[in-house]
Amino acid sequence: MKEDAIWIKDQVKAHTKWFEESLPMIASENLISPLAKEMMISDFHDRYAEGLPGKRYYQGNIYVDKVELKCLELARKIFKAKFVDVRPTSGTVANIAVLFALAKPGDKIATPELASGAHISTAPFGAVGLRGLNPVHYPWDYKNWNLDVDATRKFLVREKPKVAQFGLSVFLFPTPIKEIQDALQEAGSAVWYDAAHVLGLIAGGKFQDPLREGVQIISASTHKTFPGPNHGIIIADKVDDDVQAKLQKAAFPGVTSSHHLHAMAALAVTMAEFEIYGKQYAGQVIKNAKALGSALYEMGIDVMCPHLGFTESHTLAISVAKHGGGAQCALDLEKANIITNKNMLPGDTSSVKPSGLRLGTQELTRLGMEKGEMEEVARLIYRVIVKKESPETVKKDVWELKKDFTKVQYCLNEGTEAYKFYDLV
Repeated sequence: MKEDAIWIKDQVKAHTKWFEESLPMIASENLISPLAKEMMISDFHDRYAEGLPGKRYYQGNIYVDKVELKCLELARKIFKAKFVDVRPTSGTVANIAVLFALAKPGDKIATPELASGAHISTAPFGAVGLRGLNPVHYPWDYKNWNLDVDATRKFLVREKPKVAQFGLSVFLFPTPIKEIQDALQEAGSAVWYDAAHVLGLIAGGKFQDPLREGVQIISASTHKTFPGPNHGIIIADKVDDDVQAKLQKAAFPGVTSSHHLHAMAALAVTMAEFEIYGKQYAGQVIKNAKALGSALYEMGIDVMCPHLGFTESHTLAISVAKHGGGAQCALDLEKANIITNKNMLPGDTSSVKPSGLRLGTQELTRLGMEKGEMEEVARLIYRVIVKKESPETVKKDVWELKKDFTKVQYCLNEGTEAYKFYDLV
């Protein structure tokens, strides 16, 4: 019905206005640039492509092939990798493709536990379970929010997993891949790194360089610290032709048909923009996360890992057990237009009522916020979860802060000379 269509449009408009007036701090979200957004509503959205550039099963892909080849070229350059596939339509789809390429049902896979901050795709009820794999979990150093290096080396040699998977959804610090490399080699494990949360920090040279530290394959989504569209990517370097062929076959026809050409084009634009602005952006994201962690900690809020500077990424993990728990605090913050999510912390047994919150600085950074604004964000959070001020009262001050930060930065904004003359292909 016409009324239904209008109602749906009104809900989307209301959501958009809400987020314009909010502080979005979900660590798995970001904003695409105006130029990338143009790609999302282009005719690419309405078209179909199966296979690889130059080897399509459909006609009509002359310009699609050009854009995809440029996307692959930029990705190989940014990540210093020989192999890239941009056909997975999400991070989890990329993960499933890697699982199909590297392992078969019954194989053993080593992963972090969910309570250690792992992604649900590694859980028995996620992609790992659906592939029929046998997950075993790394020993964890909860104080330092990372692998227990000595115990992990012994664990790998003992368990000999077919695949050793690394990567987290609460990704505070680089994974010590180099420190366990000898054990990985002795175990004979394929080494896979899910970089979804930190892809932009890796691309900007500000986190770690997994492919130079012993990782063979990286999978990721492209819309977190990497500020692109909702899409996926597989990156590899030191893998043989057989593994490359398996990855490509897993991507298509394994887990995708057409690969959302509009999102692929938006990813290509983001790659081009990131080549210009990525290093500066990634560095500021981490500076902001550290500044926010420090400000919250000084206000008496329990931010994880103060002895390590709280984080080396975009993410903070904070305990709000003494302030009502993660579920209640996240709800109260939402009412104040501060968008976060509840999160399990070490020792929690319930994902529904955990003790923690997860905060991310990547989107606020994308809008131009820096250290001074992070200190103000910390005060707003403190007023809601500690002082228990009315969220409606705090909401007014949230908008007062946010109203000066509504334009996406670190990109080719329309009207600039770079935007005017930049030629994607």
